[in-house]
Amino acid sequence: MNAKLLFKTIFLIVVLLLLVLMGMHNLKEVTFSLPPIVTAVKSKAAIMYFAFFAVGVLTGTVLTAGGGKQGSRGSSSKTDKK
Repeated sequence: MNAKLLFKTIFLIVVLLLLVLMGMHNLKEVTFSLPPIVTAVKSKAAIMYFAFFAVGVLTGTVLTAGGGKQGSRGSSSKTDKK
């Protein structure tokens, strides 16, 4: 198994564990307001944590995904030798 993939998996599990712990211990209702977009949303703090986490994951996915065509180095050298 790739060490980088293992590290990323363990990191994601730790972050999800922290998200579960925050959800278990923050049961009070909070008000979230972002005047240009949202006037006021009342919800439990755990749901807010989950929503912010989801926005962060989606942002990271969008920033790292795509990027155009990139061939692997090994395949280009094999085609050049023909």
